[in-house]
Amino acid sequence: MFEYLVGLEVTNNQIYTQYRNAMTPILKQYGGGFGYDFVVSEVLKSAVDVPINRVFTIVFPTKQNADRFFSDDSYLAVKAEYFDSSVAHTTIIAGYETA
Repeated sequence: MFEYLVGLEVTNNQIYTQYRNAMTPILKQYGGGFGYDFVVSEVLKSAVDVPINRVFTIVFPTKQNADRFFSDDSYLAVKAEYFDSSVAHTTIIAGYETA
């Protein structure tokens, strides 16, 4: 399995929820899913200078599946419609193989 640990600054929860609902069927086509999902109220230490108020893991069977998902035209259309207007910053905290 391949997993990303991601931090976001979500600026519009309603639109971000629409993004999650619209992208999930596409994510599942690539064998992907969410492992953990947290709303963060306070960040005590960060390696970046942008705010983070949401942290989650997104998992795929392989890194290649992740790459194909993130470049899929249907996903990119959903991202343009919902994600770009609801998220101010994205921080990829880590990407790694899991057992």
